[in-house]
Amino acid sequence: MNSKLIYFFLLVCFSSGVHKAWSQQPAQASGDTIKKVDILYAKKVEFLKTNDTTQLQILVGNVKLRQANTLFYCDSCVINNSIHLFEAFGHVHINDADTANAFSDYLRYLTDKRVAYLQKNVRLSDGKALLTTDNLEYDVDTKLGIYTNGGKVVNNKKSVLTSSEGYYYTDLKDIYFKKNVELKDPAYTLRSDSLLYNTESEVARFIAKTFIRDSSNRTIVTSEGFYDTKNKKAEFGRRPVIQDGARRYTGDRIITNDSTHISQIDGNAIIVDTAQATTVIAGHIIANNETESFLAFNKPLMIVKQEDDSIYITADTLFSARLTDLYGSGDSIKKDTIRTVKTVDTKEKDSTDRYFQAFYHVRIFSDSVQSICDSMFYSFKDSVFRLYKNPVVWSKENQVTGDTILLFTKNRKADRIKVFENSLLVNKVQADFFNQIKSLRMDGYLTDGSIDSMRARGFAECIYYIQNEDSSFTGVNQSTSDVIDIYFSPDSTGKEKGLQRVVFRSAVKGTLWPMRSKSREELRLKNFQWLDDRRPKTKYELYQ
Repeated sequence: MNSKLIYFFLLVCFSSGVHKAWSQQPAQASGDTIKKVDILYAKKVEFLKTNDTTQLQILVGNVKLRQANTLFYCDSCVINNSIHLFEAFGHVHINDADTANAFSDYLRYLTDKRVAYLQKNVRLSDGKALLTTDNLEYDVDTKLGIYTNGGKVVNNKKSVLTSSEGYYYTDLKDIYFKKNVELKDPAYTLRSDSLLYNTESEVARFIAKTFIRDSSNRTIVTSEGFYDTKNKKAEFGRRPVIQDGARRYTGDRIITNDSTHISQIDGNAIIVDTAQATTVIAGHIIANNETESFLAFNKPLMIVKQEDDSIYITADTLFSARLTDLYGSGDSIKKDTIRTVKTVDTKEKDSTDRYFQAFYHVRIFSDSVQSICDSMFYSFKDSVFRLYKNPVVWSKENQVTGDTILLFTKNRKADRIKVFENSLLVNKVQADFFNQIKSLRMDGYLTDGSIDSMRARGFAECIYYIQNEDSSFTGVNQSTSDVIDIYFSPDSTGKEKGLQRVVFRSAVKGTLWPMRSKSREELRLKNFQWLDDRRPKTKYELYQ
């Protein structure tokens, strides 16, 4: 039988349309079944010998091939065994062991290396996400798809990721995106140079500088961490920065949960609030993004910024939240422990709708006024520091103590002071000589951090030294009255304010003692104490 007759017989067999199997063995070591390509079906098969060493197999019509666990489908195919290659055209489909499916208009496949090169309308899916690109290299052995001319991945029909380059590990369901990476999700938008994404867990991992903007217009800049898009949890490392309206959050690590609206900031945590002109620094901060509240501990510090005299506050714990969450909104009347407070209608965003609390070992420092107490409450609405439990306030050479002290500020500078129960003002004259005023209640006024005047009411007592113009002592006055007014004036230097005069308003009883008639210890009012050793004299002494 001549060669033409044999060729005609084979052509008829494969053109019959009957399902037949045809297997062919590329030029390779015998027994290597993994690299063998089986022809499972084709409507038409032709053989074309181009030279003495090359013979092509041409398959047309619903072509189906198999290599190990990988299936290939196409409209037509040309197999070249001599160079271990086949090319597929039209409706190309690769089913790789049911773990991945690839589609394209054209395929070039290296049968010995098991590497596929797909072009035009390329799609690759692992069952969770769909990659589309124009050119794709797919390694059947490693289950790795590579694109270098731009690609787009859609996951669960909601998250869309695009990049110039990508590495798709279909068995692990991991994708490594490189260059001009952008992720768009209903909840946020992300831009980066490099990103790892798992299509099953829907977790994005950041390995380069990344910019994120969520639906609430909050922005995040980080270089390390992950975002769990399914559970709305994230962790950011390497000093990330979160900008949320007027507040900026920074720390060594930030953990967020958008479901609970809780964020945790660890390691040199910082919150900067430009609306209140405040900065909070702590070892650890827990913030609620919904209520705009935060709790700071592990050596927390709050700085109320001013041009020339910022206020520094430390305590064991610091807390801040909205006033309307504490008192309620609307034109309602609420009471605190000191006085009636009328809250205003804050339906619109109000930068003063906040309060600040400090608990345990509270220490306050500014150049003009310093203070300590066990707990403190500050309202940005009325600009009043409320100091509770053994509070002490120092102003220059004056010390004020009482059960509760209210320090009113104006333009964030000390303006007035109110002292309730066991009120005591001590004014250091020199060495162990102290002017003293004691009463149930005191009200005072300050200018530039110095006390101008003080009124003592209710069982008022005083001890004050009388001095000549050269500051020498001539006597000491010990008196009682219902109301005593004390006035201070600048000294010769113009810097310190000394006691100028004392005015007794009613029911006065008193004695003028010569200086030598009483010892210094006898000239002390009940509960007298000079606590200068506890006074923070600089901002660096706040933690001492």
